[in-house]
Amino acid sequence: MAETAGARFDTLVEIMRRLRAPDGCPWDREQTLASLRPFVLEETYEVLEAIESGGPENLREELGDFLFEAVFLAQISEEAGHFSIGDAIQAICDKLVRRHPHVFARQDGDSSMTSGQVLEKWEAIKARERASQGLSKGPFQGNDPKRAKTTLSGVPKTLPSLLRAYEISARAATVGFDWARPADVLDKIEEEVAEVRQEVESGATGDLSRAEEEMGDLLFAIANLSRKLGIEPEAALRRANEKFTGRFDAVEQAFAAQGRSLQDATLEEMEAEWQRVKTLS
Repeated sequence: MAETAGARFDTLVEIMRRLRAPDGCPWDREQTLASLRPFVLEETYEVLEAIESGGPENLREELGDFLFEAVFLAQISEEAGHFSIGDAIQAICDKLVRRHPHVFARQDGDSSMTSGQVLEKWEAIKARERASQGLSKGPFQGNDPKRAKTTLSGVPKTLPSLLRAYEISARAATVGFDWARPADVLDKIEEEVAEVRQEVESGATGDLSRAEEEMGDLLFAIANLSRKLGIEPEAALRRANEKFTGRFDAVEQAFAAQGRSLQDATLEEMEAEWQRVKTLS
């Protein structure tokens, strides 16, 4: 009989414990939660790249690497007496059941709900949980007023800024702080573009703080529009980056085939080649 996923997972956990043992791997033993942060981020992006490349074998391997990082972090936490990987698994199991009453508690939900309604219910449940945690711990967590439970607390500051803007606006929307229609957000974007234009046309070249602020407002509004349209902005921007890169590379290769570099071409020549490449892609 083939091994179950649980048995294979137990093997991975045991391998991790062996690596962190006194006679294990010196490098693995030296790692801390802080030192693993760049590896977690790297593996996250490699999973995303594997998803977008469409290769199942590559995705399988990257998911394994991603899972290993989770086990690694949990092992360090267990050694510190905080929690084990089993505790983390139990926490997500409990959360999934709690946030899917339309599946696990039919009397509290409706099996005919649409995906949009499910998402709204999920966010509403999350909001109630945050409020409950805040009440159960008093107005502040411990003695630090900076860690008060609020609607927007818990949105990681380490997220890419565009994705964080998306998540912040989604949290605000759960309490009704939102535009009614995507068209309303477009109006806001046009307002922000006008303010950026005003800064550009003012010709300010010294203190750019005002222009930076207006640009930030514009990007935040764009992230809101993405959310209203059901588009994850980081994924959309990644695809735009890849599209631009592919077309620009094609332009550069076209000039190289002529024995020329981009530095030798005029802007008009590059634009003409760009338009040609666009028609082919």
